[in-house]
Amino acid sequence: MSHIAIIGGGLIGASWVALFLAHGASVVAWDPIAAMRQSFAKRTEAMRRQLRPLGLKAKGELRVVATLAEAVQGAAWIQENAPEQIPLKRALYAEIEALNGKALIASSTSSFQWSELAAGMQRPNRLVVAHPFNPPHLVPLVEIYGRTKAAVDQAFAFYEGFGKAPIRIRREAAGHVANRLASALWREAVNIVAEGIADVADVDKALVEGPGLRWAIQGAHMTYHLGGGSGGLKHYLEHLGQSQEKRWRSLGSPRLDAATKRKLVQGIAKESQGRSIEQLAAERDAMLLALLKLKRPPVKRQK
Repeated sequence: MSHIAIIGGGLIGASWVALFLAHGASVVAWDPIAAMRQSFAKRTEAMRRQLRPLGLKAKGELRVVATLAEAVQGAAWIQENAPEQIPLKRALYAEIEALNGKALIASSTSSFQWSELAAGMQRPNRLVVAHPFNPPHLVPLVEIYGRTKAAVDQAFAFYEGFGKAPIRIRREAAGHVANRLASALWREAVNIVAEGIADVADVDKALVEGPGLRWAIQGAHMTYHLGGGSGGLKHYLEHLGQSQEKRWRSLGSPRLDAATKRKLVQGIAKESQGRSIEQLAAERDAMLLALLKLKRPPVKRQK
């Protein structure tokens, strides 16, 4: 592989670079904003340090360049992390197609579907949606969608090679898979606060100290499979399916009106206990690393 091109030097782009470099890859990064380019290496290095306890200590080469052409010419993989604006992304793809005629273009988009992004491309089958969960250098998930099996298979193998846990999205859907699941959960979390059932901190505590612990080990379907005892999911559906449907019918569809927003903002301020966003993120990342060490032993490199 000649090099990986990173297009967009924000939080997601820097996080991808940290992961790629920690695996020894050569990366060429570009952002149209000079200040982002100037701070890029420093921001990336902080993330790379987080990966060292996981055994990812390789020192790949990073070049930050001033033009898109320098980044993508000769690249074997192009990871696009531009702001979530369809016209901007489409314009980038047009430029990239003129500069690099072979490499797959992987979009980190969390908001848009493949068909929205690929419209107007000369070779749309080169584009794949490759949505990571934030932060990409720590959270293994990446959701892949493309219009050809060859492109999806190539993307799947690429990300597995960097220790990611990719999934294949079979049909386009707004929010892909993980964000749909997260949005469904948060909708009811908001509803519980709006309805006065519990406050923000206790809703979060209920999740973290309860089902969240299991979900870090097993998914929702497997959790209910075990919930069915020796009969598994089949037994659960036959004997408790109706009670599940009753709960589903009772779930709310809250509105983010002024009163609900006020409850949420005041509640999260109380839960944060004066900690800054940076402090909260650092606490999150430390716990993620501890969990990853349990789930995935540190990588042992061959001498």
